[in-house]
Amino acid sequence: MSVDVAGPLLPLVPLLVGLIGLALPPGDGGRNRRRLAAGIGVTGAAVALLLALRLVLEPAQPSDGWDTGLTLAVIGDLEVRFSTLVDAAAAYVALAVTVVALSVQIYSITYLHDDRRYAPYAAQVSLFTGAMLLVVAGSDLVLMLIGWEVMGACSYLLIGHDRRLPEAPAAAVKAFLVTRIGDIGFLLGIAVLVTDAKSTYLPDVLAHDYSPGTLTAALLLILAGVAGKSAQFPLHTWLPDAMAGPTPISALIHAATMVAAGVYVVFRLYPLYARSPAALATLAVMAAITIVIGALSATAQDDLKRVLAWSTVSQIGYMTGALAVGSPAAALFHLLTHAAFKALLFLAAGAVIHAVGTNLLSRMGGLRPYMPVTFWSFAIGLGALAGLPPLSGFWSKENVLTAAAHATEGGETAPAWAAWLVWLAALLSVGVTAWYATRLFLRAFFGPSRAHGRHGPAWEVGFDDARYQVPDSPHDPPAPMRWPLILLAIPAAVLGLAAFAPGFRTALELDDPHLGVAVALPMLLLATGAGTAWWLWWAVPGVDPADALGRARPFLAAGFRLDDVQHRLVVRPAQVLARWATTGDTRIVDAAVMGAGTGTSRAGDALKEAHRLPLPAAAVAVCAAALLLGAIAWWGA
Repeated sequence: MSVDVAGPLLPLVPLLVGLIGLALPPGDGGRNRRRLAAGIGVTGAAVALLLALRLVLEPAQPSDGWDTGLTLAVIGDLEVRFSTLVDAAAAYVALAVTVVALSVQIYSITYLHDDRRYAPYAAQVSLFTGAMLLVVAGSDLVLMLIGWEVMGACSYLLIGHDRRLPEAPAAAVKAFLVTRIGDIGFLLGIAVLVTDAKSTYLPDVLAHDYSPGTLTAALLLILAGVAGKSAQFPLHTWLPDAMAGPTPISALIHAATMVAAGVYVVFRLYPLYARSPAALATLAVMAAITIVIGALSATAQDDLKRVLAWSTVSQIGYMTGALAVGSPAAALFHLLTHAAFKALLFLAAGAVIHAVGTNLLSRMGGLRPYMPVTFWSFAIGLGALAGLPPLSGFWSKENVLTAAAHATEGGETAPAWAAWLVWLAALLSVGVTAWYATRLFLRAFFGPSRAHGRHGPAWEVGFDDARYQVPDSPHDPPAPMRWPLILLAIPAAVLGLAAFAPGFRTALELDDPHLGVAVALPMLLLATGAGTAWWLWWAVPGVDPADALGRARPFLAAGFRLDDVQHRLVVRPAQVLARWATTGDTRIVDAAVMGAGTGTSRAGDALKEAHRLPLPAAAVAVCAAALLLGAIAWWGA
């Protein structure tokens, strides 16, 4: 297949497959219907993966573009066309998206084996994948905006998929509303860029000469949307609560779609950001705060998935930080490695939850002998997350730290103080990430089982003795869940070594990898964080290392209570304004409308009675009215 056909088909295939899947009846309907829904979803993801591989082998050049000739809309002088541009960098991102999407589709067949709404779930996953690929491949800003918004709708549906969980609908609404707040800015920013450039075509927008004020305003508005979609401060609070969704969806959102979309959009628009120091400085502050908040909040969580969720917040901060200090290549490299190891971690977390029946670390422990595949999957994923050499996260995170360190010397678009913020926050997070990754690993896989809680199992009384209850032994997941773990473990372990491959390095425009003295400080922090967590676990067996946080633990577990701050500063005032608006609508607008109607009816009743007057009385009324009008006319003269 030629690349000019593969480019447009890349987003279209999963989108069409998703629409076909939505036409299936939502009920379980027996094995045949489930097989049909699963077959459609897996086939769509597999075809998209093959298309992505084709584009990786022969990517487009930045000057090329694949235009289907289809005009989507004409708005005044603006023509919105279905056009795609998959250069080398976009092809690698598309490859990561399709690999994770295919893994999630296969994994979900078994993970959701008893879900009666599996058919719409599989279709929505396909739509989610297609929307992300539309953002990745689209060379028209309006086309990218469509993909951006479809992702938001799919995230709402998928986070709230399990209606049996009372927290799922609330988490879906929260994710939808928080990201919509950012999307208002995103839409306005796109509108400013398009209106000034008089074109929606991305190369035209990037080449246009904007005034500094217009450009900065547009880019700051776009950053609002990036903060919402990529869960960056201050619009990050929806992501931990989104763990109420099915675990495979957490893998898809965190690794390949949604949170990666904001980073990728800034990457695509980076020639414009490179011309705006104010926008990059704002991005640096946002990234530094997010890195620290995400890492520290992860230390205090008892929910396995929330630990990983807060780690995503922090790791996306690394990517936006790299963009802020002038290294889009380092940001994209970390996006790719993060997609591999975070998808691995979430799917492995699903295997653990599937085996023990709980998300809580306080109810786990001692799983290593029973779940060897899951154990090694976690070992690789958490090692990559912490930046342990030679795993993938080490190489990409080192690129981010090196770029930030170089930017502190000045000479970049972003001010030096912004680079210092990013570098210090990223360094601090190295040690903290190693601490909570080690704590998670030890609490889940080592020590005695805590399946019955902190105080151990209950006692059963037999005829003449007492004995412990023997829980069912946990085990590795079935093959459809196990094979995605094994396959994702490969890029999570070795993808970082791709930086030594000339083709990959050229595609991402990465600098030549080298290990100097500068790597010693991050390695020291990593060893300190991991060693401290291990010592706390070893010194007092059975005690959670997070107990060492003392009174700070509830504060950190609540994410610095930023939800409460937003509730006080945003939600409550909005509720008050809504009540005022409702009262005004009811007592003023509705009253005026009802009053006008009532007054007209009464006036009509009065005139009706006037028409029924006897003739003498009517003649007197007419004469009186004539005299009155005459008097008024005389008075006016």
